[in-house]
Amino acid sequence: MPDEQFELVPRRGLAVYISSRRVIRALRHYGRVHYVSKRAHYAIIYVDEAQVAETIERLEKLHNVKWVVPSALPDLDPDVADLASTGLYKTHDEDD
Repeated sequence: MPDEQFELVPRRGLAVYISSRRVIRALRHYGRVHYVSKRAHYAIIYVDEAQVAETIERLEKLHNVKWVVPSALPDLDPDVADLASTGLYKTHDEDD
């Protein structure tokens, strides 16, 4: 076993917005359920990066799933000094 190397599998978080909490049990078949908000009606699940597109399609076909939003965190540069340069936030001028 000393010759084996541990490989970290890249994962991505998915915010799954739901209309009913009944679907949460089914979400366990698609990835690891990390958090469930009872009040805001969403769940955070983690799936392998290679299966993100396929998983989103399959999740959106479930009856009580409204929509699925993938996390943008893996796409961000960790060395960014200014959030405005990422293009995620709009800059506001005093004159506008």
